[in-house]
Amino acid sequence: MSSDKGPQLLIVEDDLALQKQIKWSLDQFASVTADDCETALVQLRRHAPAVVTMDLGLPPDADGTSEGFKLLDQMLAAAPDTKVIVLTGQNGQANALKAVAMGAYDFLAKPFEPEMLNLTVERAFRLHELQTENARLQSMRQPDTLAGLITRDPEVLRVCRTIEKVANSGATVMLLGESGTGKEVLARGLHQSSNRKAGRFVAINCAAIPENLLESELFGYEKGAFTGAAKTTLGKIETANGGTLMLDEIGDLPMPLQAKLLRFLQERVIERVGGRQEIPVDVRIVCATHQDLKQLTTEARFREDLYYRLAEIVVNIPPLRQRVGDAALLAHAFTKRFAQEQNRRNLSLSDDALRAIEAHSWPGNIRELENCIKRATIMAEGSQVTSDDLGLPATLESAAEQSLDLRAVRDEAERKAVIAAVARSNGNLLRAAELLGISRPTLYDLMHRLGLK
Repeated sequence: MSSDKGPQLLIVEDDLALQKQIKWSLDQFASVTADDCETALVQLRRHAPAVVTMDLGLPPDADGTSEGFKLLDQMLAAAPDTKVIVLTGQNGQANALKAVAMGAYDFLAKPFEPEMLNLTVERAFRLHELQTENARLQSMRQPDTLAGLITRDPEVLRVCRTIEKVANSGATVMLLGESGTGKEVLARGLHQSSNRKAGRFVAINCAAIPENLLESELFGYEKGAFTGAAKTTLGKIETANGGTLMLDEIGDLPMPLQAKLLRFLQERVIERVGGRQEIPVDVRIVCATHQDLKQLTTEARFREDLYYRLAEIVVNIPPLRQRVGDAALLAHAFTKRFAQEQNRRNLSLSDDALRAIEAHSWPGNIRELENCIKRATIMAEGSQVTSDDLGLPATLESAAEQSLDLRAVRDEAERKAVIAAVARSNGNLLRAAELLGISRPTLYDLMHRLGLK
């Protein structure tokens, strides 16, 4: 079966003599075999081969191609990056072209030349290797949007790449997440990644301004519009002209203003309070809320037509408790910052403090963590912040529901353990290897395999 010869190859062939010949011809590769569709799919899941060679004529339709095409479709659906090389009969060019159109890498006619088969398989392995390495490097690349964000969590990195993708589209973006998860940081990142970065980034919290003042804050007012309006004043929308406007806590926007905002989004013109002139404004809207806007629309507390105008791109930001290793990473960064502010540059986090930080659920997210670390750096008496300084309650970690795919379970467990160890050691890989009980070269290999930076 499998060996240490190199990359894995799956040979699917119901003619056992030919199967043996193909395996012998490709002796330089570690290979596994299958003689029917069911076995092939089992081998695909078990060994995750980089390359597959397969005959289209498989039982129970050994003289036709229906089973072969069905298997090809299932394999490409289960493992799209796998390179499938189809072996066809002399008159099977039409079937070969159909297979390539479905997503097969290449085809060879039987009887094949062993040298040609070797060359084709070798090229397929090389392409798979290049694509895998490219994907690994892409996953390690820290997006520019992360300039103000500290994370190694794969889900948050995906969020940041989504922000980068839509930055220049001009689409209205809705950021959903609990309070303190970094919605404004991501909104600023969106602005900085867009072609509007030369313009202003203006943020307004719809929940922090009294309802009777919010309209003039958003749309501005003309001189004499109301008592105290001594001069014409621009609103936040007009101030952000050419840039980006962030409407934070959009779920708290009063109904009358929802109608006026909807008109602006449709017409891209505003009228100041007390004014009659329509003023065109070119601004990109980003909104954020911790509330369930969909639920608010069903309760008639938020206009459904406005919701769909604002929700062109919806981004869900995970809370801190769901971000692997981020609590420890952020804690290190906050400790360093507050220690410098207080001229206590040698202050660091103790191991018991880090364990307490990792165990806490952080209902207030990053804002709660930041305040906790600030208080602890002030209260710490020695050169280390201890768990007592943090003052966190003891918490029990609940067991998450897991996949039953052993390969996926093992990879996910290793990924989480490595990220947590690197976060706890603040990037010191020697210390992280010691925490994991492995050598540093083994840690390097593990990080490379898991696509971790």
